[in-house]
Amino acid sequence: MGRNEDNDKIVINVGGIRHETYRSTLKTLPGTRLSWLTEPDACSNFDYDPKADEFFFDRHPQVFAYVLNYYRTGKLHCPADVCGPLFEEELAFWGIDETDVEACCWMNYRQHRDAEEALDSFETPESQDDEDSGDLKRLCLQEDGRKLGWWSSWQPKVWALFEDPYSSKMARYVAFASLFFILISITTFCLETHETFNHFKNKTEIIKTGNSTSIKVDYEMETEPFLTYVEGMCVIWFTFEFLIRVIFCPDKMEFIKSTLNIIDFVAILPFYLEVGLSGLSSKAAKDVLGFLRVVRFVRILRIFKLTRHFVGLRVLGHTLRASTNEFLLLIIFLALGVLIFATMIYYAERIGADPDDITGSKHTVFKNIPIGFWWAVVTMTTLGYGDMYPETWSGMLVGALCALAGVLTIAMPVPVIVNNFGMYYSLAMAKQKLPKKKNKHIPRAPQPGSPNYCKPDMQSPHRSNQGDSCPLAQEEIIEINRAGKGKTEWQK
Repeated sequence: MGRNEDNDKIVINVGGIRHETYRSTLKTLPGTRLSWLTEPDACSNFDYDPKADEFFFDRHPQVFAYVLNYYRTGKLHCPADVCGPLFEEELAFWGIDETDVEACCWMNYRQHRDAEEALDSFETPESQDDEDSGDLKRLCLQEDGRKLGWWSSWQPKVWALFEDPYSSKMARYVAFASLFFILISITTFCLETHETFNHFKNKTEIIKTGNSTSIKVDYEMETEPFLTYVEGMCVIWFTFEFLIRVIFCPDKMEFIKSTLNIIDFVAILPFYLEVGLSGLSSKAAKDVLGFLRVVRFVRILRIFKLTRHFVGLRVLGHTLRASTNEFLLLIIFLALGVLIFATMIYYAERIGADPDDITGSKHTVFKNIPIGFWWAVVTMTTLGYGDMYPETWSGMLVGALCALAGVLTIAMPVPVIVNNFGMYYSLAMAKQKLPKKKNKHIPRAPQPGSPNYCKPDMQSPHRSNQGDSCPLAQEEIIEINRAGKGKTEWQK
């Protein structure tokens, strides 16, 4: 009985496992949920069993052991066999900031969250359809039960038909048609450059200058009309698909800012401009027409539309974005190596130069350092075109060192990029193989005035900055305050 109150033991039952500690231990982190157990009114505010003399929390018992150890040692570690989001949710419930996790466990803690974010980015259309089916159904009904108009009921269906290949069988047919026209368009683009499908046409122009008349003969290369007709059919389909997606998209601004949609528009526009200007004979129209024929290469960008239908291409895109730092590091390493070895090869080739040849132009192709940049890039990347090579023993030594340095330079960042690709690909495959989740009934939020409506008590004495991030903690605080007020009124 003579011990200090802070040294009194307190028993906490978490998920059926009893934990025993001192009150002074729980006071080391004020403002957290466990610190509230040391307050005088804790027995009335929490689930307290007077017979067993313990507080009960229906939470994860294994995670709580690490939380309680944080109060004891001041170091927060993360269990390796617990999913990161679960550990994060438990920390939020107990009112502990996640940034307090020790550095040795931070990577393991972040690994789970990164995997979850990657899974969200590779969310399959099937799962999206399951999760949004209830919302789509509610879109067709107003709050009073009346049906909405044609637009509100058909807009999500038409949008899914052209945007989500897995939403229905008809959507798969549309995706197959789009894929077919993409491949035909790219094939036509490549065949237009072959000499078999091109022929020269003589164009004679009579020029009169005063009393003299001259004849000017120009040669123009024309593409086989059959390929032009095929390209026109492809453009008609792409135009129809683009207009439908523009009209029925739910968010016009997001649609306009999408890179793939910009590519679609840029690939379609030159064809119509070329058709419109082909009948004009003015010089300006001919110049613009010539420019449009040069920029036909933008049609090859349609290949990126395949990312909507192939997971591997989406994995590649995510890998490139996630490996930006590694690519920058690779470029920096190559730039340093190119600069160093281009300088070395320039001076090394002059060691064996003819004393009478001051510039060294008679025996070597490395006449200056900028020319050596190309040789260094080709050598470090182990291409070795053979258009430039050292001819002296000193230059050969520099070339050997350059090739060895290039192999080591490229080998360092590449494994990180490969690991990123493997991680994203495995996550994408796992997301595709996940079983479909059944739709859950989500009740409507209680309206003000209903018996289930609860107005939060902003003056709660247990309100703290560390506990605000957890809605479960706030709801429990609200219930405690309501129960306390009801008890006070009953006593009165």
